[in-house]
Amino acid sequence: MSKQPPNSAVVDTGGISPPNFSISSINHYLKTRFTTLLPKKNCFAEKKHLINPFVPLSLINKKQWNFILVALAGWTWDAFDFFCVSLNATDIARDLHVSVKDITWGITLVLMLRSVGAVIFGYFGDKYGRKWPYIANLGLLVVLQIGSGFIKTYKEFLGIRALFGIAMGGVYGNVAATALDDCPPDARSIVSGILQQGYALGYLLCVIFTRAIANTSSYEWRALFWFSAGPAFLLMIWRFFMPETDAYIAQKTQERSGDKTQAFWFKAKSALKTYWLVLIYLVILMAGMNFMSHGSQDLYPTLLTNQLHFGRDRSTVTNCVANLGAIAGGIIIGHASSFLGRRFTLILCCFGGGALIYPWAFVTSSGINAGVFFLQFFVQGAWGVIPIHLSELSPPDFRSIIVGLAYQLGNLCSSASSTIETTIGEQFPLYNDAGVALEGKYNYALVMSIFMGCVFGFCLICFFLGPENKDAKFGTDPDAGEIEGFFENDEKAHEEFIELADAEDRIANKV
Repeated sequence: MSKQPPNSAVVDTGGISPPNFSISSINHYLKTRFTTLLPKKNCFAEKKHLINPFVPLSLINKKQWNFILVALAGWTWDAFDFFCVSLNATDIARDLHVSVKDITWGITLVLMLRSVGAVIFGYFGDKYGRKWPYIANLGLLVVLQIGSGFIKTYKEFLGIRALFGIAMGGVYGNVAATALDDCPPDARSIVSGILQQGYALGYLLCVIFTRAIANTSSYEWRALFWFSAGPAFLLMIWRFFMPETDAYIAQKTQERSGDKTQAFWFKAKSALKTYWLVLIYLVILMAGMNFMSHGSQDLYPTLLTNQLHFGRDRSTVTNCVANLGAIAGGIIIGHASSFLGRRFTLILCCFGGGALIYPWAFVTSSGINAGVFFLQFFVQGAWGVIPIHLSELSPPDFRSIIVGLAYQLGNLCSSASSTIETTIGEQFPLYNDAGVALEGKYNYALVMSIFMGCVFGFCLICFFLGPENKDAKFGTDPDAGEIEGFFENDEKAHEEFIELADAEDRIANKV
């Protein structure tokens, strides 16, 4: 009988096996892309009582609601802080004596450095807990937001935005783990949708407070940055008086009181052997998802004002309608994935979004509001599935860093979305009745429609070919525990594991 792994080095694979590249294994996997796509026949019968979203929400106790709400608030305010620049780019450029294009480079810099923050804060979140990385993360944002209000030069702006990108990058993985760690399994899908739409909520709040503060205060945009530090500080206090999640505590109690660092890195090494292919897929998946959101959002206000000649108020209304559609879609479709499955739900969103491209881009009457509402309903509906889908596909001991890093690397890949659309758009100028090209006027509707069609097609292929680990067990689930036989498919890892166990036993005996 082989020696069992000690508790300090237990590796939970979350139900995912190491990749096997044999012909028979590849054929079997491709075949199951069809056979596992549709939900099981008895799926609705088993979960019929959960179709009403208030039923799964009623399963969440007070402590769990605290985790969910503090995570949602953190993600919402992270988005608020990000949009403080994009919604005030013109005023910031004027005060710093640079062009708006220069200010947008600061936005790109944030997107580029988010991955650094995802690695740093994700590592601390998985090794030392969700609580203190969250507090440190928001504390850094508080300092940077206050400092942003005092900048005098463009170099100072770039420097503080670079640090801001690192701080922002650490938020997503931590809040996803905080919200979903202890969430009842039957409620995770709808909570996933609620959590993700904190981003759209942050945008709406930033629009409101920009009008209420930046447009009325003598300090203009600087006052908005100073204001944004206040709620973040309150969130730090809220999180301070909350404990660690039960799932993280359960994970740590499995470790023996020995060389914890060695155990952590052994787990990381073993998880990488099993998950390396899944991790590559997650980055590709998140690149497609971020292209979907940025491609449909970033240049859309320009389309409304530059091509469709919408006034400021009408454009604002249309963009707010889009975000309301996003919030509704994220919650409803996130919950629906509990019954339809993650992959099938995401594929339906691609078809739904693709069918709405024309009214979203080409309708010039008030009907465009319906088009933009339902397109964002499906775009952000797909995003509502992402937090739980990524969590289920991530190594159980490393959900914070993997979810955050995959998201931010995908964001990095898609950071040029608006640049791509703008560059291609310049090849399609608009003409007046005399056939003369209008200066600075381009057919963004055509370019964005083609772009989004390609993105929906790319994502559809990713969703169809990708894996799914729906209803994966988390640390606090009633029947969660060690997955036996993990090392049976990897003899070398098994041998290394026994060597580590023997070394720890020798040290213990000497002590």
